[in-house]
Amino acid sequence: MEYGMKLFEKGKYFDAKTQFRIITLSHSGNMIAAKAQFYLGECHFNMKEYIIAASEYERLIKVYPSSEWVDDAKYKLGLSYFKLSPKYALDQEYTLKAISHFQEFLEDYPGSPLAEEVEKDLLLARNKLARKVYESAEIYRKMAYYNSANIYYNKVLEEYYDTQYAPQALFWIGECNRRMKRYPQALESFDEFMKKYPRHEWLQRVRNKIKQTRQEYAKMQRLEERRNKSISSRR
Repeated sequence: MEYGMKLFEKGKYFDAKTQFRIITLSHSGNMIAAKAQFYLGECHFNMKEYIIAASEYERLIKVYPSSEWVDDAKYKLGLSYFKLSPKYALDQEYTLKAISHFQEFLEDYPGSPLAEEVEKDLLLARNKLARKVYESAEIYRKMAYYNSANIYYNKVLEEYYDTQYAPQALFWIGECNRRMKRYPQALESFDEFMKKYPRHEWLQRVRNKIKQTRQEYAKMQRLEERRNKSISSRR
């Protein structure tokens, strides 16, 4: 074990994993094998062999469930899947797996020193999923399919409310409603933005939209009044 750790610390992961593998195979009943199993996963992780690393971490969790290395292994298991996560536009199976393991870690070890780091990684993973939905909404908005765009923007708010895309989604819901001349709904969204995100960088943009929406709404109401008066006079 000492020799394996020396190799590991020197960054000689390929040679180190051989030593750790010998321990896990020859001394599986010894608790030091749990440490060797963890560092076996670490070797593969540092060699960017994330699928193999995940497999080794999972083996530690199953074979040595009472080991002191289990919490570290659970975190690194989630991180391995997150490292495998592709760009937001592609299939997000690994991102979902990472999120699942991060959430499980936080439920099992809320007081862990690793909890803060796990929360950061969890948010990064959720942001990636949120962006996938948000970009779908953007496509519909730019094509002027505002109802369809709002379906996806609302999904961002409902499922990824804690991500960086939630404020932007709320803004565009308001703007899509404005463009569809649904002025009360637009104002409701903009007002909600002001209350929820009083320090957001888009705040002035929202203020401008509120002013524009109110002007357009007032103009529409005046036109309706004139139309109604014209109809009444004809009767």
